[in-house]
Amino acid sequence: MVAIVLILGLVAQLLASRLQIPSIVFYLALGIVLGPEVLGLVTLDTFGEGLETIVGLSVAIIVFDGAFALKLRRIREAETTALRLVTVGAVVTFLGTTVAIRVLEGAEWEIAMVAGALLVATGPTVITPILDVVRVRDHVAIALETEGIVNDVTAAIAAVVIFDTLLLDDLGIHVTLLSFIERFGVGVAAGVLATGIIYGLLETDITPEHQIRSAQFLVLSAAIGSFAAAEAVAAEAGVAAAATAGVLLGNLHLDHEQEIEEFARNATIIVLSFVFVSLAALIDLNAIRRLGVGAIVLVLFLMLVLRPLVAIISTLGVDQFTWPERLFLAGVGPRGIIPASVATLFAIELELAGNVEAGQLLLGTVFAVILATAAIEGGLARQIGSFLGVSPMRTIIVGGGRVGRALAQRLENRGEFVVIVEDDDEQTEQARSAGFTVYQGDGTDGDVLREAGVDDAKIVVAATQADDKNLLICQLARTKFGVESVIARVNDPANVDAFETIDVTAIDSPTATAVAIDDEIERPELTHWMNELGDSHDVQEIEVTADDLVGKSIEEVNSEIPDGCIVATIGRDGDARVPSSDDRLERNDRLTFIGDEDAVRRAVNRFHPRD
Repeated sequence: MVAIVLILGLVAQLLASRLQIPSIVFYLALGIVLGPEVLGLVTLDTFGEGLETIVGLSVAIIVFDGAFALKLRRIREAETTALRLVTVGAVVTFLGTTVAIRVLEGAEWEIAMVAGALLVATGPTVITPILDVVRVRDHVAIALETEGIVNDVTAAIAAVVIFDTLLLDDLGIHVTLLSFIERFGVGVAAGVLATGIIYGLLETDITPEHQIRSAQFLVLSAAIGSFAAAEAVAAEAGVAAAATAGVLLGNLHLDHEQEIEEFARNATIIVLSFVFVSLAALIDLNAIRRLGVGAIVLVLFLMLVLRPLVAIISTLGVDQFTWPERLFLAGVGPRGIIPASVATLFAIELELAGNVEAGQLLLGTVFAVILATAAIEGGLARQIGSFLGVSPMRTIIVGGGRVGRALAQRLENRGEFVVIVEDDDEQTEQARSAGFTVYQGDGTDGDVLREAGVDDAKIVVAATQADDKNLLICQLARTKFGVESVIARVNDPANVDAFETIDVTAIDSPTATAVAIDDEIERPELTHWMNELGDSHDVQEIEVTADDLVGKSIEEVNSEIPDGCIVATIGRDGDARVPSSDDRLERNDRLTFIGDEDAVRRAVNRFHPRD
């Protein structure tokens, strides 16, 4: 049965990748089919008492993997929203869910609080599959990833503490808070200790001939070892330990970091395939049915009221989040393995204590929310993202050398989503160390370009040192993938004609250098200003799409342009010029704004609204 579940889980992962649907949807469907409700192949007795151990170690690997990929430098891009999601957002979710369960299902306060704590958790088990198929801007992804990792930890510990101190022993709120701090502290301490030990072993290079393999196994042992050590002291402290070890090791700039991350990700896919399917098979649909209309109203309240409220609170006053991105954050909050596994264990313990009704109510409530949010918010995440338009168009740069990295830096400073494609190991490592998104592979291979996201690209830049490679890349981008804007670095000016014949914008190195020198001679101040774009000033060109501005003259719309920003040029039918005051705007005119970064951003949003 283990083999069957594992194989089917991996098949589900392949189907999810193929169909671009989050894998959790297939896991849920498989689990229900294999479970008592349909085939009856997987029940609580199938794996016996070993299921708790398997789930615990699997959760350690999954949480560690998510935390390892959570880079602190990336968190800074959405630190305000991420912080609110794991503090104010978590508290609002806990309190709102608790009260809703109490009112709608008539549960005792203690049971409502346990379920409320569990349902704070989203987690990497459900967020990562969604972000694999819905490409969003970094600050949106970071907010969701941080929420998943941190809230998984705090939700698990809070639920166990409430269960032990309030539901079973009724020791009072002050004991509950102290117990939470103690278990959280144990987990953090175990994670720090494991990090110190593993980092020391990595620095000693104990197996020089197998450096990558040794690093992979040692880092994975940090996840399992820290989890086991913390669990030996306090229940559910292991989740905090695995998360702490993952965050610390993931931000220590280890050698072979990419290989380690890929290894951890593959391990996560294997254990996730097994554990999620197994837990989904234990979903008691009868327990959900017994909750009746109350469960339906609860789910609707969590999805349509509470989650949007948390998203609004977390993004309030944060200008980098557009309204479509806020709505996406509000529409994506599925629950995953942590609430499922812990609720199952609690239900068993309550039934053994003779409180069968409370156990069934807890299990039914948690599984109803998991089933609904994973199926709807997870299953429709791609459609939600597409409808809201939150997936940014990519700029793909093939060639991660000095030219490619310099261009990528300038584009990212202006908020573009850049992916570098590079096949050289050294160049790949340098680009990744600089913080760029890099897909390693040969850019002249169509499959590599497709994996890098060329289907979603608005611009492809061929920036290698070989003109023949650049020409092939441009041909693929233009003819096979239909990319509208293709630009090439041409190292030999004699090859410019070959690029222009296939309608590619060719930038030859000698001319580009001559223009740069001429600019430095004739207009040095403007040149320096342009070279520092993103440092408090910017230049942006957009199409006019604001209906209420079409037909108005430049003089009439002048009041709509923020101070510190001007319209430098107006372009129409391929002709660009400095506008006069009586020029009237037409839809799809191209305006170039120049000025202070914030003023340019506000002008762009006014003349070319995205929401």
